[in-house]
Amino acid sequence: MAQESVTQNTQIAVDSHGDEHASGKNLLGPLLCWAVVFADIGTSVYYTPGILYQTVQGLAGFFVFLTMSVFILLALKYAEVTHRFPQGGGVVTVAAQAINPWFGAIGGMFILVDYFLTAAISSLSGILYLSVVFPAISGVTASVFITIGVLILLGILNWVGISESAKVSLVGAVIAFFSNIAILVTVFTHMSLPQVLALIPTMFKSHTLTPLSFLAGFAGSFLAFSGLESISQLSPVMKQPHKKVAGIALTLVVLTIGLTSPMLTIFSTLLLPEAARSEVQSAQIISLLAGKWGGPVLQTEVAISASALLIFASNTAIIGAYHVFIALSRMEFLPGVILQRNKMRGTPHISIALATGIPIIILVLVWGRINILGEMYAFGLLGAFALTCLGLDIVRYRDMKRAGSTQRSVATTRSGELANRGEEHKATEVHDLMKSNVQPAVMTTSGGVGGQVSEVEEASTLWFKINFVLGIITTILVVIAWSTNLVTKPLATAFGTGVTLLGMSIAYYNHRRHQKEGKVPVPVVVTQIRDTYPDNTLAVLTAGNPHNGAVIRAAINNADSQKPVIFLYLAGKQQRATAPRMMEIIDPYLDDQQAKDTFSKAEALAIKGKVPNRTYVYLMEEPELATQIWQSIHPRDTLVAIEDDAQFKDINPDRVRYELTPEGKVAHLLKRW
Repeated sequence: MAQESVTQNTQIAVDSHGDEHASGKNLLGPLLCWAVVFADIGTSVYYTPGILYQTVQGLAGFFVFLTMSVFILLALKYAEVTHRFPQGGGVVTVAAQAINPWFGAIGGMFILVDYFLTAAISSLSGILYLSVVFPAISGVTASVFITIGVLILLGILNWVGISESAKVSLVGAVIAFFSNIAILVTVFTHMSLPQVLALIPTMFKSHTLTPLSFLAGFAGSFLAFSGLESISQLSPVMKQPHKKVAGIALTLVVLTIGLTSPMLTIFSTLLLPEAARSEVQSAQIISLLAGKWGGPVLQTEVAISASALLIFASNTAIIGAYHVFIALSRMEFLPGVILQRNKMRGTPHISIALATGIPIIILVLVWGRINILGEMYAFGLLGAFALTCLGLDIVRYRDMKRAGSTQRSVATTRSGELANRGEEHKATEVHDLMKSNVQPAVMTTSGGVGGQVSEVEEASTLWFKINFVLGIITTILVVIAWSTNLVTKPLATAFGTGVTLLGMSIAYYNHRRHQKEGKVPVPVVVTQIRDTYPDNTLAVLTAGNPHNGAVIRAAINNADSQKPVIFLYLAGKQQRATAPRMMEIIDPYLDDQQAKDTFSKAEALAIKGKVPNRTYVYLMEEPELATQIWQSIHPRDTLVAIEDDAQFKDINPDRVRYELTPEGKVAHLLKRW
């Protein structure tokens, strides 16, 4: 009966995010997710060949092919990020929850650097492609001023509140993809297979490979795959199950990018070497390739579609940047003024102004030098990739440890059962135990609420272990690329480091200011219960409860330095007034000021009371869920406010002890498991 109860309770929805958006009509399926990601990552091919040519000349295509393998491994990790962190946020959320909130802030700075440069380089490249059709705007001054105007217009559109549409992305992505295919088909119809194969040795004639140049080319070619991180920002607006939707979407991304980007890079840099050397023409090189082999009609079509998609990618970067600003402010790393919304449109005008204004400043400083923008790109892009990969590796490692612990626990339990059942049945029972699929006492499902396979159960499989090893290899390769760029691209290092240090200085100042005001930020708040907490103390806090202070004080007064104290805040089911928007980071805890104040008080008292082992859990569930959590994590002592003990009538303690605190009476529900 006890085992049956545990198994039943492994299915409880101890996930704060739940499935509140599952019924939304505007959620994105695999095709629309592909469109949004391809509309971002697919634009890289328009400027990467020319930028990469400046470093490795004719080997640009070779390095894009080489890095494609790492891109596939990265795509596997980002697909997992989308379902493990359904609130979105990408590197900010992964680093904060896997490592520490301060690493989340660093990740936020990295991705902001990436977004700033994406907005600048994409909009400038879009104008340069448009100048193929309208030569009058091809001058440096004209292109810079028009690009600034485009960025200002995008900022105004976001201020007005015109949201980005995935359906518009789909139209742009489909046009761009088939335009790229048309270019390749046209080139292949004008060249025989032997001529195409003859290009391969040509690549290696123009540039001698040394270990340093190999590393530099490998690191620099990651620019061809910038935009992959956008999939992790789509989690809140993605249809369930996230794992399946993201997997299909990224498979489509890998196929469409793999079919186009490497070959377009090879053809453009080897067949148009003069254009690749020119700073202006290298930023138009795909359109020029189309014109050389397909004539003016294809050249014009590619120029217009590329221009539209690049400006669209610039807008996506602005949206992503201002949502990261908002998230960092909600995490109390950046000033609260960033959260202000204008009364006329209800949009976060200050964060939008920052997300638009900083790319404009960057554009003016480099004065339209697109190669310099490309050089500056490396820091934020690879820094965000590296931190996301590391964070996911840590999460996977924890799951593997939990799986091992659970298997040992189940084996111990079943061994006891074997002893009780007699020696004659041992052989059969041991065989059954080896096939056992008994789930752990506390876990979450990989498919969200109502999923079929637990993350901990999945972590015990052979595929998970292979995936873990591949993930480590991916992280090492990305870190090598990032480290190489730190040395070979000093401008990118200086710019990225400067922005990160400035941002972290502001975050530290804001943190200290909150401390002086008596607000003690909680280091980590988890929104899922995954670990078992043997012999723990569980303090149940509920939304709007005036006696939460009494429960907190009693928990700290009775804390044992060797036993964990879990502060569980049940916020109740909450419905969003509006549907989540693309690139928005959905974290109910960050919007729940009452919960943050309650945990802040608990943290301050815990520090004062020298309680070393404490965990903060925030769940968007009704108080009745506390009974199921109690049955699952087996607390030694469960503390509830006496006025609310009727809500926890299904908890079955061995005995009840009452404690009177200055803030109210608390019931201790004691249980020896």
